[in-house]
Amino acid sequence: MAIWALSDLHLSFSVPEKSMEVFGPAWKNYTEKVEHFWKLKVAKEDLILIAGDISWAMRPEEALIDLEWIHALPGTKVIIKGNHDFWWPSATKLAKILPPSIHFIQNNAFHWNEVAIGGSRLWDSSEYRFDSLISFQENPRAKKKSEEELQRAQKEEEKIFMRELERLKLSLSCLNPKAPIKIAMTHYPPIGNDLLPSLASQILEQYGVQICVFGHLHSVKKEKPLFGKARDVHYFLTSCDYLDFSPLCIF
Repeated sequence: MAIWALSDLHLSFSVPEKSMEVFGPAWKNYTEKVEHFWKLKVAKEDLILIAGDISWAMRPEEALIDLEWIHALPGTKVIIKGNHDFWWPSATKLAKILPPSIHFIQNNAFHWNEVAIGGSRLWDSSEYRFDSLISFQENPRAKKKSEEELQRAQKEEEKIFMRELERLKLSLSCLNPKAPIKIAMTHYPPIGNDLLPSLASQILEQYGVQICVFGHLHSVKKEKPLFGKARDVHYFLTSCDYLDFSPLCIF
């Protein structure tokens, strides 16, 4: 058995007009690339973690075609909500519609063999920035905001981030304390690339997490190693374009 991770699939089978191919050559035929490398690497007895931004769908019924596509691939899957997963319904409804090979983290924990998995989406934090790591590419879908709108957005982001930290604590408190492998999934990075302590990283350490996988960052420069191990926690960036659309073996 192996544990793999690959986030930010941004599937768009139900909304083809939102295909990520608009973001340049790296994304050309991205779903075909994901499928190819997934089938090449992942066995049916393996676990694969998808840390958010799963589907561009807006409603659960639209997302089903993307979820069924994931379900058809090998392995047991665990998903967490990303900032673009607008289709994500209540936990009760999600449990009813998910295909059987897909499980989710939302104020809970998932246990698989000797592995305990928790986490939360998190959000942007003023503690760290990643501008120097990104090869900036203008988002053709983005709407420009006024200075007043930016200030309001920053205050709202701070509230969301603090709320997500509480959700992270709630989820990690559900981990089996005797599990030999404890993993956290977050969509937003829980720490800066300098690996200095952060509010989120201190929570991970408090609950004995050994591995944290996350995504959200795109168009990342690959000239130097990113993230790594700090205070007994291994941090893995798993955005699919950063990994060339190939699942990363984390254990």
